[in-house]
Amino acid sequence: MSNNASRGTRHFFDGTGAYIALFLVVTALAVAGYWTLIPRTTADEPIVEDIPAPAPVKTVTPETVVKTPVVPKPVAPVQSTVELELPAEEPPAEVQPTPPVLIVDPLVGETVAAFSMDTLQYSATMGDWRTHDGVDIAADPGTQVCAASSGTVLDVRDDDWMGTTVVISHDGGYDTVYANLQTAPTVEVGDYVTAGQVIGSVGKTALGESAEPPHLHFAVTKDGEYVDPSEFLN
Repeated sequence: MSNNASRGTRHFFDGTGAYIALFLVVTALAVAGYWTLIPRTTADEPIVEDIPAPAPVKTVTPETVVKTPVVPKPVAPVQSTVELELPAEEPPAEVQPTPPVLIVDPLVGETVAAFSMDTLQYSATMGDWRTHDGVDIAADPGTQVCAASSGTVLDVRDDDWMGTTVVISHDGGYDTVYANLQTAPTVEVGDYVTAGQVIGSVGKTALGESAEPPHLHFAVTKDGEYVDPSEFLN
Protein backbone atom coordinates (compact mmCIF):
# COMPACT_ATOMS: atom_id res chain seq x y z
CA MET A 1 0.00 0.00 0.00
CA SER A 2 2.86 2.35 0.71
CA ASN A 3 4.25 1.59 -2.67
CA ASN A 4 1.03 2.64 -4.23
CA ALA A 5 1.13 5.94 -2.37
CA SER A 6 4.64 6.60 -3.45
CA ARG A 7 3.76 5.88 -7.00
CA GLY A 8 0.80 8.17 -6.76
CA THR A 9 2.91 10.99 -5.38
CA ARG A 10 5.45 10.68 -8.09
CA HIS A 11 2.76 10.57 -10.67
CA PHE A 12 1.32 13.83 -9.23
CA PHE A 13 4.60 15.71 -9.34
CA ASP A 14 5.53 14.23 -12.67
CA GLY A 15 2.20 15.31 -14.24
CA THR A 16 -0.29 18.02 -13.53
CA GLY A 17 0.83 18.62 -10.04
CA ALA A 18 4.15 19.96 -11.17
CA TYR A 19 2.37 22.80 -13.05
CA ILE A 20 0.16 23.57 -10.07
CA ALA A 21 3.11 23.81 -7.75
CA LEU A 22 4.95 26.10 -10.19
CA PHE A 23 1.89 28.38 -10.43
CA LEU A 24 1.63 28.70 -6.68
CA VAL A 25 5.31 29.57 -6.36
CA VAL A 26 5.05 32.31 -9.04
CA THR A 27 1.96 33.73 -7.39
CA ALA A 28 3.63 33.87 -4.01
CA LEU A 29 6.63 35.69 -5.48
CA ALA A 30 4.38 38.22 -7.20
CA VAL A 31 2.45 39.02 -4.02
CA ALA A 32 5.68 39.39 -2.06
CA GLY A 33 7.08 41.78 -4.69
CA TYR A 34 3.90 43.92 -4.69
CA TRP A 35 4.01 44.45 -0.96
CA THR A 36 7.68 45.23 -1.19
CA LEU A 37 7.10 48.04 -3.70
CA ILE A 38 4.20 49.72 -1.82
CA PRO A 39 5.61 52.55 0.47
CA ARG A 40 4.84 51.99 4.06
CA THR A 41 3.55 54.66 6.42
CA THR A 42 3.99 54.82 10.13
CA ALA A 43 1.09 54.64 12.44
CA ASP A 44 1.68 58.23 13.62
CA GLU A 45 1.36 59.74 10.15
CA PRO A 46 -2.25 60.13 9.08
CA ILE A 47 -3.08 59.19 5.61
CA VAL A 48 -3.84 62.35 3.67
CA GLU A 49 -5.90 61.92 0.63
CA ASP A 50 -5.01 64.00 -2.39
CA ILE A 51 -7.58 66.92 -2.54
CA PRO A 52 -7.70 68.73 -5.87
CA ALA A 53 -6.64 72.39 -5.63
CA PRO A 54 -9.43 74.94 -6.25
CA ALA A 55 -9.50 76.56 -9.63
CA PRO A 56 -7.88 80.04 -9.71
CA VAL A 57 -10.31 82.96 -9.50
CA LYS A 58 -10.13 85.16 -12.58
CA THR A 59 -10.37 88.91 -12.04
CA VAL A 60 -12.74 90.50 -14.50
CA THR A 61 -11.57 93.89 -15.87
CA PRO A 62 -13.07 96.12 -18.58
CA GLU A 63 -10.27 94.93 -20.85
CA THR A 64 -11.15 91.29 -20.32
CA VAL A 65 -14.89 91.74 -20.86
CA VAL A 66 -15.78 90.26 -24.15
CA LYS A 67 -18.10 92.61 -25.96
CA THR A 68 -21.00 91.01 -27.64
CA PRO A 69 -20.90 92.01 -31.29
CA VAL A 70 -23.83 94.13 -32.38
CA VAL A 71 -25.67 92.39 -35.10
CA PRO A 72 -27.29 94.94 -37.45
CA LYS A 73 -30.97 94.59 -37.93
CA PRO A 74 -31.97 93.42 -41.34
CA VAL A 75 -32.92 96.29 -43.62
CA ALA A 76 -36.29 96.10 -45.21
CA PRO A 77 -36.10 95.84 -48.96
CA VAL A 78 -36.45 99.13 -50.78
CA GLN A 79 -39.82 99.55 -52.37
CA SER A 80 -40.15 100.64 -55.92
CA THR A 81 -39.65 104.39 -56.45
CA VAL A 82 -42.84 106.40 -56.79
CA GLU A 83 -42.45 109.39 -59.08
CA LEU A 84 -44.30 112.49 -57.89
CA GLU A 85 -45.77 114.73 -60.51
CA LEU A 86 -44.93 118.30 -59.55
CA PRO A 87 -46.77 121.18 -61.13
CA ALA A 88 -44.89 122.65 -64.02
CA GLU A 89 -43.17 125.87 -63.17
CA GLU A 90 -44.28 128.78 -65.22
CA PRO A 91 -41.44 130.61 -66.92
CA PRO A 92 -40.75 133.98 -65.40
CA ALA A 93 -42.45 136.80 -67.18
CA GLU A 94 -40.18 138.77 -69.40
CA VAL A 95 -39.52 142.19 -67.97
CA GLN A 96 -39.83 144.77 -70.65
CA PRO A 97 -37.59 147.78 -70.21
CA THR A 98 -39.53 150.94 -69.61
CA PRO A 99 -38.39 153.67 -71.94
CA PRO A 100 -37.87 157.08 -70.39
CA VAL A 101 -40.84 159.40 -70.70
CA LEU A 102 -39.97 162.39 -72.85
CA ILE A 103 -42.04 165.51 -72.37
CA VAL A 104 -41.63 168.65 -74.46
CA ASP A 105 -43.38 171.99 -74.76
CA PRO A 106 -46.14 171.77 -77.36
CA LEU A 107 -45.38 175.33 -78.37
CA VAL A 108 -42.76 177.92 -77.41
CA GLY A 109 -44.32 181.30 -76.72
CA GLU A 110 -45.70 183.74 -74.18
CA THR A 111 -48.39 182.56 -71.74
CA VAL A 112 -51.28 185.02 -72.08
CA ALA A 113 -53.70 183.18 -69.77
CA ALA A 114 -52.60 180.95 -66.89
CA PHE A 115 -54.19 177.83 -65.43
CA SER A 116 -56.72 178.81 -62.76
CA MET A 117 -59.25 176.41 -61.29
CA ASP A 118 -59.26 177.82 -57.73
CA THR A 119 -59.56 181.54 -58.49
CA LEU A 120 -61.49 183.42 -61.13
CA GLN A 121 -59.84 185.42 -63.91
CA TYR A 122 -61.33 187.89 -66.36
CA SER A 123 -62.39 186.67 -69.83
CA ALA A 124 -62.19 189.41 -72.46
CA THR A 125 -64.35 187.36 -74.83
CA MET A 126 -67.18 186.70 -72.37
CA GLY A 127 -66.69 189.90 -70.35
CA ASP A 128 -66.89 188.08 -67.00
CA TRP A 129 -64.81 186.27 -64.41
CA ARG A 130 -64.44 182.52 -64.69
CA THR A 131 -62.05 179.61 -64.18
CA HIS A 132 -59.53 178.58 -66.83
CA ASP A 133 -58.72 174.87 -67.23
CA GLY A 134 -55.52 175.29 -69.25
CA VAL A 135 -52.85 177.72 -70.38
CA ASP A 136 -53.00 179.95 -73.46
CA ILE A 137 -49.67 180.21 -75.32
CA ALA A 138 -49.52 183.05 -77.87
CA ALA A 139 -48.27 182.26 -81.41
CA ASP A 140 -48.91 183.35 -84.97
CA PRO A 141 -51.60 181.43 -86.86
CA GLY A 142 -50.06 178.46 -88.66
CA THR A 143 -47.34 177.88 -86.05
CA GLN A 144 -46.84 174.13 -85.66
CA VAL A 145 -48.09 172.46 -82.50
CA CYS A 146 -46.30 169.31 -81.21
CA ALA A 147 -47.42 166.43 -79.02
CA ALA A 148 -46.10 167.02 -75.51
CA SER A 149 -45.39 163.29 -75.00
CA SER A 150 -45.80 159.98 -76.76
CA GLY A 151 -49.26 158.47 -76.77
CA THR A 152 -52.32 157.57 -78.78
CA VAL A 153 -54.70 160.06 -80.36
CA LEU A 154 -57.91 159.64 -78.39
CA ASP A 155 -60.13 162.27 -80.07
CA VAL A 156 -60.14 164.76 -82.92
CA ARG A 157 -63.21 167.01 -82.87
CA ASP A 158 -64.59 170.43 -83.84
CA ASP A 159 -65.75 171.74 -80.48
CA ASP A 160 -68.44 174.48 -80.47
CA TRP A 161 -66.71 176.40 -77.71
CA MET A 162 -62.96 175.58 -78.08
CA GLY A 163 -62.78 175.03 -81.86
CA THR A 164 -60.68 172.28 -83.49
CA THR A 165 -59.37 170.09 -80.68
CA VAL A 166 -57.00 167.07 -80.47
CA VAL A 167 -56.83 164.86 -77.37
CA ILE A 168 -53.89 162.48 -76.82
CA SER A 169 -53.87 159.70 -74.20
CA HIS A 170 -50.62 158.96 -72.31
CA ASP A 171 -49.43 156.47 -69.71
CA GLY A 172 -50.25 157.07 -66.08
CA GLY A 173 -53.79 158.26 -66.69
CA TYR A 174 -52.75 161.52 -68.34
CA ASP A 175 -54.50 163.14 -71.32
CA THR A 176 -53.29 166.28 -73.12
CA VAL A 177 -55.72 168.65 -74.88
CA TYR A 178 -54.73 170.92 -77.79
CA ALA A 179 -57.50 173.41 -78.71
CA ASN A 180 -58.01 176.48 -80.98
CA LEU A 181 -56.17 174.68 -83.81
CA GLN A 182 -56.66 175.18 -87.51
CA THR A 183 -59.41 173.06 -89.01
CA ALA A 184 -57.08 170.46 -90.56
CA PRO A 185 -55.06 168.57 -87.89
CA THR A 186 -52.31 166.23 -89.13
CA VAL A 187 -53.40 163.23 -87.01
CA GLU A 188 -56.46 161.00 -86.74
CA VAL A 189 -58.05 159.02 -83.92
CA GLY A 190 -56.00 155.92 -83.14
CA ASP A 191 -52.69 157.29 -84.40
CA TYR A 192 -49.66 156.71 -82.17
CA VAL A 193 -47.55 159.85 -81.84
CA THR A 194 -44.18 160.51 -80.30
CA ALA A 195 -43.06 163.44 -78.17
CA GLY A 196 -42.40 166.44 -80.43
CA GLN A 197 -44.40 165.07 -83.37
CA VAL A 198 -46.45 167.75 -85.19
CA ILE A 199 -50.17 167.24 -84.70
CA GLY A 200 -51.54 170.52 -86.13
CA SER A 201 -51.06 174.31 -86.14
CA VAL A 202 -52.33 177.38 -84.30
CA GLY A 203 -55.67 178.74 -85.53
CA LYS A 204 -58.60 181.01 -84.50
CA THR A 205 -61.40 178.48 -84.19
CA ALA A 206 -62.27 178.83 -80.47
CA LEU A 207 -65.37 181.04 -80.12
CA GLY A 208 -64.97 181.11 -76.35
CA GLU A 209 -61.55 182.82 -76.66
CA SER A 210 -61.95 184.73 -79.91
CA ALA A 211 -61.27 188.15 -78.33
CA GLU A 212 -57.75 187.07 -77.38
CA PRO A 213 -54.75 187.10 -79.74
CA PRO A 214 -53.99 183.91 -81.70
CA HIS A 215 -52.83 181.21 -79.29
CA LEU A 216 -52.83 177.50 -78.41
CA HIS A 217 -55.12 176.48 -75.61
CA PHE A 218 -53.23 173.62 -73.87
CA ALA A 219 -54.82 171.61 -71.02
CA VAL A 220 -53.89 168.40 -69.08
CA THR A 221 -56.12 165.96 -67.19
CA LYS A 222 -55.11 163.23 -64.73
CA ASP A 223 -57.71 160.49 -64.36
CA GLY A 224 -60.29 162.88 -65.79
CA GLU A 225 -59.47 165.82 -63.51
CA TYR A 226 -57.81 169.00 -64.80
CA VAL A 227 -54.30 169.63 -63.46
CA ASP A 228 -51.79 172.43 -63.91
CA PRO A 229 -50.06 171.90 -67.31
CA SER A 230 -46.85 173.45 -66.00
CA GLU A 231 -46.50 170.58 -63.50
CA PHE A 232 -46.91 168.02 -66.28
CA LEU A 233 -44.41 169.77 -68.54
CA ASN A 234 -41.85 170.05 -65.77
